[in-house]
Amino acid sequence: MKRSVFCVGLALQDTILTLDRIPDHAVKVYARGRREVGGGPAATAAVTVARLGGRASIAARIGEDNIGAMIRAEFEACGVDTTWLRAFQRVQSSGAVVLVDSSGERLIVAYADPELPSAAGWLEPKSWGDAVLCDLTWPDGALRSLHAARAAGIPSLLDADISRHAPDTVAMILEAADHVIFSRPGLAQFAGTESIEEGLRIARRSSHSFVGVTDGADGLYWLDNSEIRNAPPPHVDVVDTTGAGDAFHGAFALALAHRRPIADAIAFSNVVAALKCTRPGGRAGLPDPVALRKFAPGLDLDWLMAGG
Repeated sequence: MKRSVFCVGLALQDTILTLDRIPDHAVKVYARGRREVGGGPAATAAVTVARLGGRASIAARIGEDNIGAMIRAEFEACGVDTTWLRAFQRVQSSGAVVLVDSSGERLIVAYADPELPSAAGWLEPKSWGDAVLCDLTWPDGALRSLHAARAAGIPSLLDADISRHAPDTVAMILEAADHVIFSRPGLAQFAGTESIEEGLRIARRSSHSFVGVTDGADGLYWLDNSEIRNAPPPHVDVVDTTGAGDAFHGAFALALAHRRPIADAIAFSNVVAALKCTRPGGRAGLPDPVALRKFAPGLDLDWLMAGG
């Protein structure tokens, strides 16, 4: 039986422009390529889960507009359940422009309509699945789902990237999650320090089973009791890092849904994120189980391939 992950947060449409170098001052430049693809931390994590053979649901807010229709259509094409993808009238769907340079690094400019309703009282699934994943973009939705997961004894994961919300709000969401994995900028913003170890110690709560941070090519750092540990990803030729962190979180959540040991979840997620970076596009590069086995034949994937 397939394990399921209920993902809650941001779903948007990305316009990805490729160019030789990301400008460091105001100037007109011409891109070498342009693609339209769905994005958002929770959204891409949901697609990752589906691509890896799990069952994924997305709970997010979109506008009742053409962009929203594109977002919904891509989810459905990827096999993600859109029952809780809610479209609202008289608001714009979220979007972003992503600049990707020749080394695969990116600059993201995102827009979210401030009129999107914040309340999450309508979010009432009969089942929250085998694991819950949230990002920080929709506090009411995150808190509702994280509290529900804890009450049901379901593992939860928070994707803690940089946030526009008040520190106290972020702290409440952080407290409600069992597992928290920051981005490096997200940890620096929350903890007020560039030190990974100090930041993780500041962020860790007694409610956490796991707290860590992804740091690009250096992989994952996490606190193991009182010690800081690191697991670098496998080396790949990087084409595009867009969505790598989202892919890591989606893979980690799927491993939690399967109740895999943390060491296995880390190794699995590192390989998924690394392989994503070998192809352009936030979702086009997401690997399936066959690609994982071909790339990392020594990685234990029997639990994933069995689907239960």
